[in-house]
Amino acid sequence: MMDWTDRHDRVFLRQFSQRALLYTEMVTSAALQHGDANYLLQHNEAEHPVALQLGGSNPAQLADAAKSGAAAGFDEINLNVGCPSDRVQSGAFGACLMADPPLVANCIRSMQDAVSIPVTVKCRTGIDDQDSEAELFDFIGTVANSGCNVFVIHARKAILQGLSPKQNREIPPLNYERVFRVKQQFPHLRVVINGGITSLDQAVELLQFVDGVMLGREAYQNPYVLHEVDSKIFGLPASSKTRSDYLAQFIPYIEAELKRGIPLRHMARHLMGLFKGQQGGKQFRRHLSEYCHQDNAGINVVLDALAFTN
Repeated sequence: MMDWTDRHDRVFLRQFSQRALLYTEMVTSAALQHGDANYLLQHNEAEHPVALQLGGSNPAQLADAAKSGAAAGFDEINLNVGCPSDRVQSGAFGACLMADPPLVANCIRSMQDAVSIPVTVKCRTGIDDQDSEAELFDFIGTVANSGCNVFVIHARKAILQGLSPKQNREIPPLNYERVFRVKQQFPHLRVVINGGITSLDQAVELLQFVDGVMLGREAYQNPYVLHEVDSKIFGLPASSKTRSDYLAQFIPYIEAELKRGIPLRHMARHLMGLFKGQQGGKQFRRHLSEYCHQDNAGINVVLDALAFTN
């Protein structure tokens, strides 16, 4: 979710559920060490519970990054061992690390020694030719022995040579059964499934076999899918709020950020899918796209776009 789930998007998504755990876009440990850590770690109190997702392969550097994340107030540190992009591979982290379970275990151990909040792992079911069930179990077992007890598993292997990151989200086919068998093999671990989940009804079905469900692209491209999370997943009273109601809740945040000098486009780009499939939805997206990038674009752009949906 790099360049997607930034701090503005996370505040927007929080409007739909008070209980869902949100994740940052992946931040590299090197960027935190050598870049503007305060900027990279900034987030809003409204986002909680929120996990900081890190990328890296240097145990000491990751420990420092985890410590910075905990000090900044994040609720969880997640090590991404599932991202297949070229720039991630060139930095020797992401999905390619699944080929070196002892290194991942060492990274997790160093991070856990540095912080008191949970340290978790996001991974794939395998990479390239290393995609047997036995190899996945070896990876999970080795990393679990370091003290990690939560694994978020994208239910398809990553093909690191010859496929783009976009293709790696669609090829090869999903293998939910393999994730189910991880839970069967390691019943003491918390296993969260990810990949291709497009509805809460589907999520509820999957929860018969695993402990949690992660929505990525669907939550971004169709954020209203989250409006029943608290009732269907966490048993809280159902919400009667409309899409317009959720946007109205977010408007004070937009106005506050505009006063801080943040351009409207940084917030408005996350609103594009709110009225997906609804009357006026295309006009809503078109108006935002056309006007949110203009100099001095203000809240009136959002309100005018909203008028198309009424």
